[in-house]
Amino acid sequence: MSDTISAVWKAVEEDRDYVVGLTRDIVRIPSVNPKFQADPAINREADVQTRLAGEMEALGFGVDRWDVFPDRPNLTGEWAGSDEKSLILCGHIDVVPVGDQSKWNCDPFGGDIKDGRIWGRGAVDMKAGVAACVAAARAVRKAGVKLDGRLAIHTVVDEEAGGFGAMDLVKRSRLAKSAIIAEPTWGNIVPAEGGLTWVRLTIFGRQAHSGWRFNSIWPQPHVEGRLTPGVNAIELAARFLAALREFEASRCRDNWHPLLPAGLPGINPGVIRGGAGLGPDGTPAIMTNPAIIPDVVTIDLDYKFMPQETFEDVKAEFEAFVHHFAATDAWMRAHPPKIEWDLFGLNFPPMNTPVDAPIVQSLNKRAMELQAKAPVIKGFEAVTDAAHYAGAGVVPVIYGPAGDGFHGDNECVEIESLIETTKVIAAAIIDTCGTA
Repeated sequence: MSDTISAVWKAVEEDRDYVVGLTRDIVRIPSVNPKFQADPAINREADVQTRLAGEMEALGFGVDRWDVFPDRPNLTGEWAGSDEKSLILCGHIDVVPVGDQSKWNCDPFGGDIKDGRIWGRGAVDMKAGVAACVAAARAVRKAGVKLDGRLAIHTVVDEEAGGFGAMDLVKRSRLAKSAIIAEPTWGNIVPAEGGLTWVRLTIFGRQAHSGWRFNSIWPQPHVEGRLTPGVNAIELAARFLAALREFEASRCRDNWHPLLPAGLPGINPGVIRGGAGLGPDGTPAIMTNPAIIPDVVTIDLDYKFMPQETFEDVKAEFEAFVHHFAATDAWMRAHPPKIEWDLFGLNFPPMNTPVDAPIVQSLNKRAMELQAKAPVIKGFEAVTDAAHYAGAGVVPVIYGPAGDGFHGDNECVEIESLIETTKVIAAAIIDTCGTA
């Protein structure tokens, strides 16, 4: 270990209370994503960013701030340096709602310390990671280290609702060669995650009165005066879902990645609506009258794919599947289903950072030197803002502290893991940016 990294780790250790205190401070500022629960008293992302901006300015970062949505700002801080050795430290500052507060054993926004942990909503997901990024930079500065490469800290809104803060940031801001996203990983190194998109399939039938259902499903002579038979879109959708399950199974059997669980690229039918008439919002207008043979069904899919796949290939494969499914039915051949990609603008590119990438090797080496628990290099089953950096050409990796209760009751972060995370990120700053 170099003297420089020893000095930086000493700076973290001598001022352990800093990262603990900053974590507690921003946990105590409720920043629930207003898309889930709108209440000005708890939708205080702007106040979190103000607190963080003060820390960055005190460290000499050039700070920029702008609203992604009204009163929901992104924040960036930057130390100038070489682009060839540039690094971003990133975290989101929005949190999910508390839920049933009676199930909590503490004040969800109290930032209490008990049993070696900091408790509160957002403690591990991911305000501790944000605090670790700031504290790591502070330790570098406190140790008197002058970096050669450019270092930036990005704190973003709206990750919990689709990552639109990070999407906006990567479009507006100067990026870097590599990035660390300090989501909780329990001290593991995570260089891969699958892609994710939301897609809507609309299946069309033909509306009719349910009293004449026999006219639609049993053989009838085509005599003069026969009523036009209905086509039940819900029944077509049931057939589609059965076929989709087999298609999903074939994808899961044929796709794998060494860092991820077998069968990851699932296609989840998350929302289905059936009824009569297509409303202005693209969903059935009437969904309360079973006396109508329904003529429209929308199925919203949460569509995962592998780190090594491209969205373009996945899109082409699914469209081919839907085309061949529709070809099995005379009605659907004439009235094919409609596919809408990027539903609600949600689209996470895949992240497939090589295990031997310098940023991965730096984190792994320093974590091996420092952590009580040896790190594992593995993939992530869900998605994070790392996806948007990867899609913009940055080489990202996810690394952060351990805790419990994220998206649940009694959320907390382990203080010793938080200190370790701060030290490892600080060392990765030195490894990546170098010294002047």
